[in-house]
Amino acid sequence: MKVLVIGSGGREDALVWKIAQSKRVKKIYAAPGNAGIAQTAKCLPINADDIKGLYDFAVDKKIDLTVVGPEVPLVSGIVDLFRKGGLRIFGPDTFCAQLEGSKVFAKELADKFGIPTAEFKVFTNSAQAKAHIERMGAPCVVKADGLAAGKGVIVASTVEQARRAVEQIMEEKVFGKSGQRVIVEERLVGEEASIMAVTDGDNILTLASSQDHKRAYDNDEGENTGGMGAYSPAGLVKEEILQETVDKIILPTIKGLSAMGHRFTGVLYAGIMIVEGSIKFLEFNVRLGDPETQAILPRLKGDIVELMERAIDGTLSSVKLEWDERPSLCVVLASGGYPGSYTKGGIIEGLDSAGKLKDVILFHAGTKLSPDKKYITDGGRVLGVTALGNSLADAFERAYNAVSMIKFDGMHYRRDIGRKALARRV
Repeated sequence: MKVLVIGSGGREDALVWKIAQSKRVKKIYAAPGNAGIAQTAKCLPINADDIKGLYDFAVDKKIDLTVVGPEVPLVSGIVDLFRKGGLRIFGPDTFCAQLEGSKVFAKELADKFGIPTAEFKVFTNSAQAKAHIERMGAPCVVKADGLAAGKGVIVASTVEQARRAVEQIMEEKVFGKSGQRVIVEERLVGEEASIMAVTDGDNILTLASSQDHKRAYDNDEGENTGGMGAYSPAGLVKEEILQETVDKIILPTIKGLSAMGHRFTGVLYAGIMIVEGSIKFLEFNVRLGDPETQAILPRLKGDIVELMERAIDGTLSSVKLEWDERPSLCVVLASGGYPGSYTKGGIIEGLDSAGKLKDVILFHAGTKLSPDKKYITDGGRVLGVTALGNSLADAFERAYNAVSMIKFDGMHYRRDIGRKALARRV
């Protein structure tokens, strides 16, 4: 069969890497892909948000399965278009994709379905939002309603920081139309975890747990990013926490959407906060997380293509997932200045040496080939260095050993991915 993977990041490289292991797959295309993906798939000069161009290509090449990596094409309606044309595609329709495309939609549904979450208020007027912040005080969280590449959530320690966040989002339009509405909510204190589940609209299969590291610098300092690293499994997600997340967040959402006439197929990602042993819903994504995918997929046994097709066909009830018991850990190597402005074009050294290490996988994100066939930087997050180990400490050591072999101008990364989990085990 022929498979098309949409996207160009580390998540998509991990997807291509896993899909290529299926004996059923003969050809993989990626749109637009990156330099690492090009080692396995044929990359296409079609952007991930060019829905019509992607559809025309899939029809022309008789693509058997399309896998959508990023959120923008999902929110923009790619699944609806492909389904209308009789094409098989893994992901939710536009209505369900609002769970990620609009934080207001997600929070209001959580309220409607009785899902535990932080108290919140929605504003379309910046003056009213700032007046509310003055009344409620700090700390608090300010969120842009729409998509913001993982950067639209500002955790404010002071009233002034919160007011400034409202000004940036609603008045200065740093996130464009995504800032037409803001949510101001209470700040929850605890540890975050990511629970992802594949669903056919009726049945649910939870993936291995993971923990992302959103802040740019060690000790969870600095701005929010798209994610600076992850590990799996997340030790703090005990079986009872996982089951509580399914029972109180994921199942009510899937059943609630079905009752509204919309069957959710694909991946539903629940970001949760564990507060004194109980869970609170933070956010939904409607696709695999990045970089969580780079930590999770190396542990997944079996054929991921069969899993996706069963979700499309509504036959997930007959599938049982198996996992490599070894933990994995992914460290993101980013360009200097990320998540702010950064330069491109730096030569990446050490990939061959790092890639030869046992149980180490290098997932490319912001990379491309120079005219003289050298790998160079081409994005904020450049590489995801993932390692499997006999223990989390072993995975940590293997990943950072590989990181030490890689160099490019301005490279920065967190040195504490997984350290909280390691500390809990001492």
